[in-house]
Amino acid sequence: MWGNNKKPDTPQNAQPEQKNFPSNQPPKSAPATWEDKPAMSTDAMRPLGATADRATARLGASLHVKGEISGNEDLLIDGSVEGLIQLDERKLTVGTTAKVTADIIAREVVVYGTVKGNLRAKDRIEIKKDGSVNGDLTTARIMIEDGAYFKGSIEIDKSSEKDSSSNAFAKSSSAPVGAPATKTI
Repeated sequence: MWGNNKKPDTPQNAQPEQKNFPSNQPPKSAPATWEDKPAMSTDAMRPLGATADRATARLGASLHVKGEISGNEDLLIDGSVEGLIQLDERKLTVGTTAKVTADIIAREVVVYGTVKGNLRAKDRIEIKKDGSVNGDLTTARIMIEDGAYFKGSIEIDKSSEKDSSSNAFAKSSSAPVGAPATKTI
């Protein structure tokens, strides 16, 4: 009981005592827990168009992959890839430092870096101002910014558009479904 008042000779890694000095500043509240802080962690790193419910995988600038990449999440490539990239219902972003020599199949492809190979996207392909694509493009929507480099062919694939809008814009016809259509001029 009386012997417990000894203080250690070396200082501990403890926080210094706070002394209450009168001041004109409002009292400081207790530090907030991590749950109270705004979620800013990965939002700055997330490529445009990615949402919180979709994880975005990242292939760093020092990584070199030869072979096939397939998956079920969005992907940001900053390194180099040779082979095939298949992300059927996901978004692929080719970063500014990326060098991709591969055929690409994805829902959406955004190119900031260099791609050599054919690109097929169900939704859209974007080539940004510093982006470079050497290959054939097949997509429903295309955007090529001023300053971008593109060499190849473009095929606008309306089939994915028809699938999504077939119910909304169904043709009304007086002919039965199986009857041959006639055209009057």
